[in-house]
Amino acid sequence: MNDLIARLWRSIGGSLQWRLMWISQAKFMVGVTGVVRDGDGRVLLLRHRLWPEGRQWGLPTGYAIKGETFQDTVVREVREETGLDVRVGKLVRLNSGYRLRVEVAYEAELVGGTMTIDPREILEAGWFTTDDLPEETLEAHRQLILGKSG
Repeated sequence: MNDLIARLWRSIGGSLQWRLMWISQAKFMVGVTGVVRDGDGRVLLLRHRLWPEGRQWGLPTGYAIKGETFQDTVVREVREETGLDVRVGKLVRLNSGYRLRVEVAYEAELVGGTMTIDPREILEAGWFTTDDLPEETLEAHRQLILGKSG
């Protein structure tokens, strides 16, 4: 029986195989975060308008759009939220197991631009040392900033 299923699967071809897989597999949104540091090692934090009270400070974050690499998502989100340009570095976190979301985080380095926040999403922005993070920093982002896994 397994051989018959395998032969049938191979006979239907790639395009139909992909469509069947798309229908049968889970779909996820991918949240992408950038741990952006400047030349002095300070980290970029944003006070997000739409985040819950008491946890509004965090890293630049957004969802990947179809066809976009996760590294490009970091570049786009930082530019949209702050006007700054970054170079993406190493992957520092990949979490799954959430109902409909996967989380990805990369280190990133400031390379230019002028700080201009998007007031639709961001209330304020600033550069912080690891010893001076705002009290309301999202705990998962605090752990990323400090280089801790979790």
